[in-house]
Amino acid sequence: MPVNSREKGKRGEREWASICREEGYNVRRGQQYSGIEGADCVGLPGIHQEVKREQRLNIEKALQQATRDAKDSEIPIVAHRKNGEKWKVTMWASDWFKLYREWEASEWLKKKEIKEFEEQEWD
Repeated sequence: MPVNSREKGKRGEREWASICREEGYNVRRGQQYSGIEGADCVGLPGIHQEVKREQRLNIEKALQQATRDAKDSEIPIVAHRKNGEKWKVTMWASDWFKLYREWEASEWLKKKEIKEFEEQEWD
């Protein structure tokens, strides 16, 4: 891999980690910088993060790489962006539905708690 590509990859990983920190998640570059294989960024438990900062990304190949490198318990994602564009996250639809179901369940619980609170009798 050419030096410029590696440097752009490192910049992309730092950018993605910064975006995650802005959202409240303690994400940092993974250990691959020291020659140890692993996720590009770490700090989202249960998510294997593959980060790509490319103009002509082969998203299928990137998602397959993330899947291959993910542990069995991790959801593989590809965080990616082109120059001048916003960050995007690509994942398998089956994993997206897992996350959506969890969100949906949390919304149901919130509504249930609000209803129970409103139904309480106050002395």
